[in-house]
Amino acid sequence: MTNSLLNETQAKQEEPCSTSCFASHSGVSLKPVYYQTILEHRPATGFFEIHAENYLSQGGPAAYFLRQIRQEYDMTIHGVGLSIGGENPLDIEHLNKVAQLVEEIQPAYFSEHLAWSTHDQHFYNDLLPIRYDKDSLDRVCQHIDQVQTQMKQPILIENPSTYLTFADSDFSETDFIREMVKRTGCGLLLDINNVEVSCFNQGKKAIDYLENFPLEAVKQIHLAGHTLDDNPVVALKIDSHDEAVSQDVWSLYQYTLQRLGDCPTLIERDDNLPELVELIAEAEFADRIRQAVKRGGLVNA
Repeated sequence: MTNSLLNETQAKQEEPCSTSCFASHSGVSLKPVYYQTILEHRPATGFFEIHAENYLSQGGPAAYFLRQIRQEYDMTIHGVGLSIGGENPLDIEHLNKVAQLVEEIQPAYFSEHLAWSTHDQHFYNDLLPIRYDKDSLDRVCQHIDQVQTQMKQPILIENPSTYLTFADSDFSETDFIREMVKRTGCGLLLDINNVEVSCFNQGKKAIDYLENFPLEAVKQIHLAGHTLDDNPVVALKIDSHDEAVSQDVWSLYQYTLQRLGDCPTLIERDDNLPELVELIAEAEFADRIRQAVKRGGLVNA
């Protein structure tokens, strides 16, 4: 990032966003490559989001920079390792560490995934889909209740990105999520890129999915980029988080806000990281869409 771009971003806001900015200004993913830039230039953005599992140690550079940045900015925490949909009992040691991080950082929200990543004694470095049946619903709700009891607050659960469906599911994904919310009182993190990816891969319409999604429970939105694997037999969209937000996702975002109303939004990026100013520019574009929708207008994505 050049100094001129940094100074231009900084000039838009003399002080970093206070607590009130979380709701009104979109945020971006916090990555180690951005630590020094953030502390030196205090760029204007609504909030940062971290993956909990990167910050569970008590010492080291990551913990130090997180605490420095938290003094200046709002935060959300996104968990990737609790295996909410797993058959195993939750790992209590891991849950305790995540809960301690949440207690210290005091994020606006803590979120996790409707997915599983553990089986027997094995941990898989992926977020795998669950079958939407009564046993899965009971297990997911039990795990959410356990996490919310430990953290003494409601959490958000993110809709998954999927590449297949189970033939013997009893619920649609949206009906499963609606019942999960009803039984646990949790909120939802709506990842619109996941909607686009899953619906493309399953030959469904993203608009139909959103029409059936319990938007009244959504407290935060994720926007991210995906990659098209144009295999000649079966083309898939991959939830890669290594590209800018695509035009189709921006369009779905506008449609969602028209039905949902305004909602805190994060630009999620995990690989092929650009200069921070590029992520913030995407967050500012999200803010322009939010403001346009509030006025009853649209932005050309």
